[in-house]
Amino acid sequence: GVLVEKTVFMANGENTTVCQWNVISGDDGDVNSIGLELKPLIAFRDHHHLRHDRDGFDESYDDRLDETENVVAVAPVEGLPTLFFAHNADAIEMQGHWYKDLVYAIEHERGFDYREQLFQPFSLKFDLTMTATVIVSTEKRNADDAEDRRRSEMKRRAALVARSGAKDAFTRQLVLAADQFIVDRGKGKTVIAGYHWFSDWGRDTMIALPGLTLATNRPEVAKSVLLEFSKHISQGMLPNRFPDAGETPDYNTVDATLWFFEAIRAYAEHTDDYEFVREFLYEKLADIIDWHVRGTRYGIHVDTDGLLFAGERGTQLTWMDAKIGDLVITPRTGKAVEIQALWYNALCIMSDLAVRFGDSVQQTRYSKMDEVARESFNGQFWNEDAQCLYDVINGDDRDASIRPNQIFAVSLHHSMVEPVRARKIVDKVEAELLTSVGLRSLSPNDPRYVPVYIGSPMQRDSAYHQGTVWGWLVGPFIEAYRKAHSKDPIAESRIGQILEGFKSHISRAMVGQISEIFDAEHPHQARGCGAQAWSVAELLRTFANRRT
Repeated sequence: GVLVEKTVFMANGENTTVCQWNVISGDDGDVNSIGLELKPLIAFRDHHHLRHDRDGFDESYDDRLDETENVVAVAPVEGLPTLFFAHNADAIEMQGHWYKDLVYAIEHERGFDYREQLFQPFSLKFDLTMTATVIVSTEKRNADDAEDRRRSEMKRRAALVARSGAKDAFTRQLVLAADQFIVDRGKGKTVIAGYHWFSDWGRDTMIALPGLTLATNRPEVAKSVLLEFSKHISQGMLPNRFPDAGETPDYNTVDATLWFFEAIRAYAEHTDDYEFVREFLYEKLADIIDWHVRGTRYGIHVDTDGLLFAGERGTQLTWMDAKIGDLVITPRTGKAVEIQALWYNALCIMSDLAVRFGDSVQQTRYSKMDEVARESFNGQFWNEDAQCLYDVINGDDRDASIRPNQIFAVSLHHSMVEPVRARKIVDKVEAELLTSVGLRSLSPNDPRYVPVYIGSPMQRDSAYHQGTVWGWLVGPFIEAYRKAHSKDPIAESRIGQILEGFKSHISRAMVGQISEIFDAEHPHQARGCGAQAWSVAELLRTFANRRT
């Protein structure tokens, strides 16, 4: 007959978690006799590995840091931060128990290491006639500050929502979800691609940037991210991924750099801050074009037909990047359809910037390049039999797989596709790939189609881009749908129906967030990361672009 409420939140910009327990209903006699005992379990390891032994693990703790504050310090592994437990407990009891063979069901299902040992150094005992508070942090905190911290965080979140102009509960929640991906890198900002296991990826960051920052009216964050990533350009390429540890980023991507152009275009259009682009980015963008023309890593170069070739044996350079050992599941070597769309878009953006900045020589050059690319693309990529675009062209090989990549040839700001063909592309994608939570990565009519993303790493990676639904692709689909149905008065109503699935999903998996991927078949079980930056971002961008 007693109801206890537990509240958990993290302090913004800190490695600090605040936990509180309150009795919110029950008979007075019962309430006055309730005690709470908390037993923290600690691992002290990175998020990719589990603890199996006690080697190098100091089981002691210190609760005598300051006689005026209730703080317990734990520092069991040399080289890792001290963990502080600030509390208002009535008593601390040293225990020092090891919990063996904790089983993680999802890790087991995914074919990973799934048994762990965790250490419980002490217990905290509370009388629940008052609020029980524990603040866990890598800095020493005071439990008495919990309420102030809570009010401050609620005020901060309310300000984000107000600034965004979000009008409904779903969009307001997306605004708060978006904020969780924006983090510091050095003195600038970057974007965590997904939780729990992704770091900051160039491709994901550039795709997500307009939705996470511009659609939420935080352009200063976009500016910081663009500037920070511009410092890491190498041989005309943006990093694909910053490693979890170490200084050397990976540059194994062809599309991250091209999405950089689109993110800059969106920022400049939203803010009219072309002076920033001229002073800090324009020369770097021009250098990127030059590197692609003469050739850079992984065989990336402009071919004689003006289209962009990318790939070597054993590489996966597009967003369909699953690889198992040396086996590339979707290599897509050659001229991938979305890469051509992005390349053409980048050339048009450079032409527009050259006009704005009075660079007539380069404007003429870029215009000629985009004209050649457009002619070649339309002459080579149209699949008359399927009434849509080929996915990849490599010499005489034409990959006729029905995949979502062709939608970018319609959705991007500068499109090479004329309206009649654009409508046919949208119709094909809608008929074979659209679901209630995004686009399938391969048509169900393809013999390689995998309907469920489950099993060992080999099984899952084999399904990753072979049917699995990707939530973020709903953004480019809706952008393309709007273009193809620009004169249709009920187009926005149809778009609203398409988005309904996400409104129910936001409370079903990682609460308040949008998942990375989903099974290809109903009921489209959420899989992969429980929170994915570009999934949230593309929904926000879609709502920001609504016709009123």
